[in-house]
Amino acid sequence: MQHLPSKSKLFRSLHTSLSLTSKNRAAEQNCLSLLQLCDSLPKLLQLQSHIFKLGLQSNPLVLTKFTSISSELNAIAHASSFIFSPYVETHYFDTFLFNTIIRSYAVTSDFKDNALCLYGKMLSYGIWPNKFTYPFVLKACAGIGELKLGQTVHGSVVKLGFDDDSHVLNTMVHMYCCCDGGVEYGRKVFDEMRNWDSVGWSAMIGGYVRWGLSSEAVGLFREMQVVGVEPDEVTMVCLLSACIDLGALELGKWLEAYIERENVPKSAVLWNALIDMFAKCGDVDKALSLFRSMSQRNIVSWTSVIDGMAMHGRGTEAVSLFEEMKKDGVVPDDVSFIGLLTACSHSALVEQGKGYFYSMTKEFGISPKIEHYGCMVDLLCRAGHVQEALDFVQRMPIKPNPVIWRTLINACRAHGELTIGEKITKELIKYEPMHDSNYVMLSNIYAKMFSWEKKTMIREVMAKKGMRKVPGSTMIELYNEIYEFVSGDKSHSEYKIIHQMVDDIGKEIRKAGFVASTSEVLLDIDEEDKEGAVNRHSEKLAIAFALMKTPPGTPIRIVKNLRVCEDCHSATKFISKTYKREILVRDRNRFHRFIDGVCSCKDFW
Repeated sequence: MQHLPSKSKLFRSLHTSLSLTSKNRAAEQNCLSLLQLCDSLPKLLQLQSHIFKLGLQSNPLVLTKFTSISSELNAIAHASSFIFSPYVETHYFDTFLFNTIIRSYAVTSDFKDNALCLYGKMLSYGIWPNKFTYPFVLKACAGIGELKLGQTVHGSVVKLGFDDDSHVLNTMVHMYCCCDGGVEYGRKVFDEMRNWDSVGWSAMIGGYVRWGLSSEAVGLFREMQVVGVEPDEVTMVCLLSACIDLGALELGKWLEAYIERENVPKSAVLWNALIDMFAKCGDVDKALSLFRSMSQRNIVSWTSVIDGMAMHGRGTEAVSLFEEMKKDGVVPDDVSFIGLLTACSHSALVEQGKGYFYSMTKEFGISPKIEHYGCMVDLLCRAGHVQEALDFVQRMPIKPNPVIWRTLINACRAHGELTIGEKITKELIKYEPMHDSNYVMLSNIYAKMFSWEKKTMIREVMAKKGMRKVPGSTMIELYNEIYEFVSGDKSHSEYKIIHQMVDDIGKEIRKAGFVASTSEVLLDIDEEDKEGAVNRHSEKLAIAFALMKTPPGTPIRIVKNLRVCEDCHSATKFISKTYKREILVRDRNRFHRFIDGVCSCKDFW
């Protein structure tokens, strides 16, 4: 059997042939063949010198191939400097060459600005773009989030008559949806498209999810079904993200069934999205089951299931999964350590958390990032080790960010270190003078100190700056509809009945021994008024609505945008026992599963 020459031998053979070939068509073909075999930067540089020797430096085919290979070798910046050097005659440049360079820059995260600069240079050379130019130019605009620049490119697309090309329009929708304030423009382009395909629908659905408009994303998916466009894997991944945002477990289950029924290809990305959805929508056991059924798992699969366990306060299981991952030969990365440290934090595994933190560098050579330091501060603060957390922050080799300082401030408030908390908050306000939560924290500290004059002064400063506290809101999914409740809100058509139900619940749980905790209603008002204030928190409204609308014994799942307060946490324990309901609450930090008067967080959140 005749053996084919190796790639390296073939390279050397063609290299010799090229040296002996005159400047003609054969030289061009040999050069193109040699570029095709080029698999390293040293070989690329070697070829570059021969391209000059043979006078092929202005040959459009050679330059285009050189650019393409440079991109594959992550050397596009080098190729660009070569092509636009004084030794290359620009009058040989064509649209295809520019498209190749622009594409190479557009798909490289660090060089999207260069793609737009080259687009401008292309126009200055009098070279007209075609329909293959604009998808990459628009992708570069999306990468840097420049809305005005994207609108300018949009204008060029219309002028040149490419606004009927589906590929260009799909990318334009994606571009607008990646820019702050661009979603409405993206929807306008989408609505005016003549031929819809799954790519355009996915771009628009993904745009809604990206900007927190998950209800709109779900509504658009329903329209997609009506017009008969089949969703692809990308659509499903976007919708699963919407389910996470809304806490819509039933919709997530329906999507899983749809994927199975319609035989949507299950790539690792889709598997991981399903695992993430089930974990973050409250069914972590289903997430674990899906994880176990995967034939091939990657680092994202492991991290998703570890994160899920962390959110549900199942720290010991998260640690076991992490150790299993290592035994399986999967090397943990910095993201998997964030999930692991979060699991330790939510389960009070202080010593284990410390051990894993220091093993990052010693065992795996991973330098801790600000997120890892934040996890450690959170771990110490949750466990009540406030002074140790302060010492840890002072020893950090990198500058603490505002999130770390806010974690410390909340710990100082929770554990009575009010003077220290006041000092840190004042410094944080100097650093972030327009961040409303800093003023809210200082106001709350003054309320804890019973310094009502100072508290009022802070509220007045907020009012002058146009700031207001983010209102608590809670979402609940019932019978394929998402309902949202806001503290004290009276916009719901049945708000009077719901508020009456809240009052009835309060009477029932007080009979069972519940005593309202009004310490977190930080106002200078009497206790009766304070109790009325906490009784209208959004999670209580959502739970009351669920008790009204669902049969006895039905589990209740709600999603809160803020950390659940002490009073609502205590009340929910009593509600679960009094009404014999399992109540699952996802707040900003974690899951709380209330069964028969006991919470899975063990009052540690």
